[in-house]
Amino acid sequence: MDRQEQIRRAELFVELHRRPDLFILPNPWDLGTAKILEHLGYQALASTSAGHARSLGRPDGQGSVARAEAIAHAVSLAEGTSLPVSGDFENGYGDSPIEAAATVSQAVEVGLAGCCIEDSTSTDLGPIYESALAAERIAACAEAAAGTPFVLVARAENLLHGIDDVGDTIARLRSFQQAGADVVYAPGLINLTDIRAVVESVDVPVNVLIGLPGQEFGLDDLQEIGVRRVSVGSGFYNWAMADFERVARSLLSERRMGPAGPGLLDMDELFS
Repeated sequence: MDRQEQIRRAELFVELHRRPDLFILPNPWDLGTAKILEHLGYQALASTSAGHARSLGRPDGQGSVARAEAIAHAVSLAEGTSLPVSGDFENGYGDSPIEAAATVSQAVEVGLAGCCIEDSTSTDLGPIYESALAAERIAACAEAAAGTPFVLVARAENLLHGIDDVGDTIARLRSFQQAGADVVYAPGLINLTDIRAVVESVDVPVNVLIGLPGQEFGLDDLQEIGVRRVSVGSGFYNWAMADFERVARSLLSERRMGPAGPGLLDMDELFS
């Protein structure tokens, strides 16, 4: 993919976040699923660190996938489709602002349309970076992306690590906005009241992770309260693997396996 095409896709990704309507950013875990999502009509893609790691037989969130490997994976999704691709790059593969910024610099250099950086440490030192350091890391990342079309997403990970403090989560998201994040994201929000509070507390688009237990709302509900983007994280991977396990167990226990369902896609044609 040449640089002009990279810029075109990045500009499209930026524009998607400026539109008033909510859009869906799905998360394929490999090139095959990326091609299916493009075929279905999705407008952009984002990698999933959990889905990617697990598809390789590795744990998520423990540094099992290195920076170079994660970036190469996201690039493969972009090169194999015609869509903008954003990378899910965990904590930026380093604790310091310099290390996180290096990840963003490389994402920009290889032509990704955006990336996501979280405030989870991925170490035993404590699950979440101290607030000032977390904001400093995002400021360094924003500086690394300055001057080019690129969507920097900053994630507050409190709710995924047992810190059920929406007030602190909002304060972190506000600090990330002030540090230069283009989008903010607090995975783990499950009710519309808290999501509305987040949306009303910041002046940048908010991403919501959908498909979590306890979420009793649809996309129309989220759009009505001002959410601009939703993603599924490892949700598609988890659903697919649940069906895989069910069929595999059935083959062992019932000693038979029925024909595959009719499906909606001609896989031979799609992957030719």
